[in-house]
Amino acid sequence: MKKPWSISTTLRNPERLRDFLRVLKQLENHEWNIENQKKYQILLIKERLYGYRNNQFYKGLSQNNINLIENPQKFISFDKAKEIFESKKYEDSPMRGRQSINPLKKFGFAIIKNGKIVITDLGKLFLDEKFDIGEIFFKSFLKWQIPNPDSKDYSYKEGYDIKPFIGVLHLIRRVNEKYAEIGKSEKGIDIAEFSLFCPTLINYKDIDLYAEKIIYLRKNTEGKNNREKIDILKKYSIEFASKFIGTSNSKITIKLLNNLKDYGDNAIRYFRLTRFIYIRGGGYYIDLEPRRSIEINKLLDYDNAKSQIFESKEYYHGYISDNSKPELPWETIKELSEISNKLLEEIILLEKKLKLPRKLFPDFNKLDIDSIKKLIVDLRAYRRELQEKENYLKSQEIEQIKKYIEELQNINKLDNKSISLEKFIYLGLNALNDAIEIKPNYPVGDDNEPTFTAPGNMPDIECFYGKHNAICEVTMLTGRNQWYYEGQPVMRHLRDFENKHNDKNTFCLFIAPKIHRDTINTFWMAIKYEYEGKKQRIIPLSIDNFIELLKILIEIKQKGNFLKHDELFRLYNNVLEKSETMNNSDQWLKDIPKILTSWKKTLI
Repeated sequence: MKKPWSISTTLRNPERLRDFLRVLKQLENHEWNIENQKKYQILLIKERLYGYRNNQFYKGLSQNNINLIENPQKFISFDKAKEIFESKKYEDSPMRGRQSINPLKKFGFAIIKNGKIVITDLGKLFLDEKFDIGEIFFKSFLKWQIPNPDSKDYSYKEGYDIKPFIGVLHLIRRVNEKYAEIGKSEKGIDIAEFSLFCPTLINYKDIDLYAEKIIYLRKNTEGKNNREKIDILKKYSIEFASKFIGTSNSKITIKLLNNLKDYGDNAIRYFRLTRFIYIRGGGYYIDLEPRRSIEINKLLDYDNAKSQIFESKEYYHGYISDNSKPELPWETIKELSEISNKLLEEIILLEKKLKLPRKLFPDFNKLDIDSIKKLIVDLRAYRRELQEKENYLKSQEIEQIKKYIEELQNINKLDNKSISLEKFIYLGLNALNDAIEIKPNYPVGDDNEPTFTAPGNMPDIECFYGKHNAICEVTMLTGRNQWYYEGQPVMRHLRDFENKHNDKNTFCLFIAPKIHRDTINTFWMAIKYEYEGKKQRIIPLSIDNFIELLKILIEIKQKGNFLKHDELFRLYNNVLEKSETMNNSDQWLKDIPKILTSWKKTLI
């Protein structure tokens, strides 16, 4: 029975892949034998990267062990983790370690060479503190293919022969071309089309056929109402899935369709990181990134998505561990100059729009390849800087602030809640006042839309003002795991930022749907007493509190006034001063809305 390809659904978060790799590094150069396969899984349990808050894993464990895992303040020794692992009584316990390493091998971050664990050059880049998540996954996806010598999951005999990422880019381009041929506007492929057709595209020879299927399905739903469209799509999907796996068993077919939705959603999330696709149509369509059209067209003209044949597993390992491969077809003087010129044209338009003077860059016609590549990096960084300035100007409009409020009020209805929360808090902070710079640390596509949340080793947002500085940390977590993932890391980020920018007082704005008692008690100790020897200035706000802050801003603007950052930090100080008169963090938290109301009366 055929099966679709998938990016690991057990590790939906790329940051977790990095954590799994970090733990694997402890075993680098060790034999990948039965003992170390078990040891790897035990280390993951020890680090709470496997089993934490997993009800399925908790089955059969003693309540004492569950309580230990659930309490991140308590240290899990290796021996204790081993006891927990062995108490599960797995039929094939080494298999757990093999399953956990598989995503790392799939993406080329780690390999087994001569029987030993090796972290590849790409894996070392991923572990570097200054890693570029987009570049990491782009280089990985260019090489990811099925079948491959390191996996027995797929074979040429069963019809598998594709590089999934490149195949998806080809499919989107062919659909756009075919749609244009019948006089329709190109729009990429929608989420339902992606989930049905992309993970089931298992052979590069079927790209054109699948593009025809998508056009056929669109023609069938054209002019129909929503109910009719849903019925047509459902009927077609069942027939398609049944034919793909070669069964008339409806339970198996429905299970496949449910899996395809998960596979599609996860593939979109990961492929978006590469900056080669972007989301349009209100988040409904997945299309090729127009700002990378030179690279995309050159790549697709060069690579038809057919998988490569490798003489041996060792040769394959050499290929995926070589960070210089594959050679990028646009890295010639001609193409790099075209990319530079296209970027420069976009920058000039943004400068004119923002009424800024022209920034001069070296003449790329006089540069060698390495210098042009560096120039392209600089141009993209400057373009993002201009896009951020554009965001600031837009954020000053009352209608834009109302949109931010609406999005924050409906945050739980959004697909990518955590990414959306970071984005709209960042935009709201831009709207508030005269900051020198509000700097989000999430990675972005060329459209300046976030592709993922900020890395875990830095603040979510950094804020620079004339007289003060601040960081902002946001989370959608509300349970006790909020304390685990945010408590110590937030205080550490704040202290590191304070040490780096020690010329001004630094505050931390912590925003969540609601703040867990363990989180606020952790912050309370740092605010009232100390963290690493000094008190900290942490302002805990619910999303509703922040929305109220934006509503106050609208009232101020409607009266023709401007909220200066001095006033905002007066509010922050009022919150902190209130903590000094209270003995309990819960009451302090409950008083924050009153503090907001009192502050508002002094302004309006």
